[in-house]
Amino acid sequence: MAGSRKVYTYGVIGGAISLLTVFVIIYSLGYHNLLLARMGWGRGIKNPDPSSFPAAPPAVDGSSYDVLVVGAEPEGIAAAVSAARQGVKVLLVDKRDGLGGLFTYGWLNFIDMNFGPRWELLTRGTFQEFYQEVQGEVFDVEEAKIIFKRMVERYPNLAVSLNTTFRSPLMEGDKIVGIEAVRGGEVVRFYGQRVIDATQDADVAAAAGVPYTVGAEDIGEKDRRQSVTLIFRVRGVDWEALGRAIKEGKISDAKISNRAAWGFSSVTKGYQPSSPRLRLRGLNIGRQKDGTVLINALQVFGVDGLSEESKREGMELARKELPSIVAFLREKIPGFEAAELDGWAPELYVRETRHIKAEYQLDINDVVFNRDFPDRIAHGSYPVDVQATSPQDTGYVYGRPVMYSIPFRSLVPLKVENLLVVGRSAGYTHLASGSTRVVPVGMATGDAAGVAAAYSVSTGKTFREIAGNLRDVQKIQDRLIRQGAYLKAFEIPNPLEEHWAYPGLKFVNHWGLVVAGYDNNWKLEEPISAMSFYYMTANAIKRAVPEKTDLVQAKAELLKGYLEARLLTRGEGAKLLLAYLGKDITRMEEGAAVSEAGEKGLLPVGITGSDPGAALTYAEAYYATERLCAYLVDEGKK
Repeated sequence: MAGSRKVYTYGVIGGAISLLTVFVIIYSLGYHNLLLARMGWGRGIKNPDPSSFPAAPPAVDGSSYDVLVVGAEPEGIAAAVSAARQGVKVLLVDKRDGLGGLFTYGWLNFIDMNFGPRWELLTRGTFQEFYQEVQGEVFDVEEAKIIFKRMVERYPNLAVSLNTTFRSPLMEGDKIVGIEAVRGGEVVRFYGQRVIDATQDADVAAAAGVPYTVGAEDIGEKDRRQSVTLIFRVRGVDWEALGRAIKEGKISDAKISNRAAWGFSSVTKGYQPSSPRLRLRGLNIGRQKDGTVLINALQVFGVDGLSEESKREGMELARKELPSIVAFLREKIPGFEAAELDGWAPELYVRETRHIKAEYQLDINDVVFNRDFPDRIAHGSYPVDVQATSPQDTGYVYGRPVMYSIPFRSLVPLKVENLLVVGRSAGYTHLASGSTRVVPVGMATGDAAGVAAAYSVSTGKTFREIAGNLRDVQKIQDRLIRQGAYLKAFEIPNPLEEHWAYPGLKFVNHWGLVVAGYDNNWKLEEPISAMSFYYMTANAIKRAVPEKTDLVQAKAELLKGYLEARLLTRGEGAKLLLAYLGKDITRMEEGAAVSEAGEKGLLPVGITGSDPGAALTYAEAYYATERLCAYLVDEGKK
């Protein structure tokens, strides 16, 4: 940037299915800028004049900064820029040779948007600035690199060190004071009064001693994590021909705008991959300015996102599949007749690895039941979209919030001081991260971390002290709002709170035992099948009371009759519950079983009645599952 005092230090150059809402259609019709103006998005961020800020020192070994940000993912860029806007000296470090991480090296060029109940943009601030620059939910990757570079170059007090690989934290007791990294084959040390971990996998936090879980470990599924994706590039697509075919109904489930096309599951389900570890799901196709398109569709299972060797193996497996996929698309989709493979992303799109343990762990119930927090520092509304974790499932949508907030406490990790964590590995449960993992939410938390770090430096208060004092958080909120953030308090009524089965619903929801879908259908008054009730109770025990897993295994032969799709009577459900407690149910009358289960508090007979022949409802099943696990826990304490 001409005339900039920006300091760059260069070393040796070493999947989610996007839900393009009605807003995309509006965008494709040319109303994008008009809507921006009407909704007040075009006013921009209230930035100070950066020319008044003293320049940050060059990123040489031993340099010290007010705020050190590790990871130039979009979330890290937001954190660094946000801190720089507060006038403090910032260093942004990344292992790559450029900025943008998942967007520019994973080629994820579909933005998963977060709108509120009145179509208000929830993730503003630095994300809004980027969104307006790329002009929509689908962007050109090379242009994004330029925009990110320009965003950081505005601030002379923000230095950048690229090709710089984090190696270890520099600690003073339980306080992180900097990092040791490798650049150009040499070890360098950078110091920061406050540190923000914006790496995809919370690498700094993990190395510093912050406790964490991996994938679905927090719900008892240790080896379960979302699939990864290799996004690839294709040239020679006739966009007009593709558009005509879609508009003529030749591809029943496909949609198209001037910059994107999505759907196509009716076509891709016919593709037979060469390995059971691969699946071609519906296509997300994003146009690039050079006429090529990027395609997000190829799922790869069994990849450990924390292992470089596993990622390399997964990349190679996916790469070898691409010619066959393009050949299939040429044959099956109009407009692809002359399509040719033109490359693939330098990095895999890894959706999930670590979840750090924080002062507050945002739960799926907070998300789907639209919870607001007084220490909110960001809002989100993306569906709880957990991509497939194995070839045996196709992924689940656990619910669709109207909107929820993220508390500052979810950025403050346990056990380590001076550190904040932003992005998909922050303090969220596995299921909550199905929504919070999207980049716009991560950039909003990055904004908050940058402001909080500057505030912490200026006041001398630790992040944990700030998290425990709402007045301090409110001052951070005020600064964020002045920088363009949207942090409006809200209250969305939850009629389910008054339902007698609500505690049970929250319990099964927390453990991932019910899938509500996009329409939040909890099926409370619907009858439950024998198979569904068996799997709900058995998995609840395995996940919530793992020391009692032998109960399920020991009763496997006795309970095999429940592995049927038929509807379940209340009496049969009562017998199943009592079987878990060691009762002999082979000759037990169903009426007696209901009475005993009611006496033990396992069934709400005082509310629903005790007719053993009545169909057991999902509401009763949620209640029973929660009470069964509580009973087993209490028994274990005796």
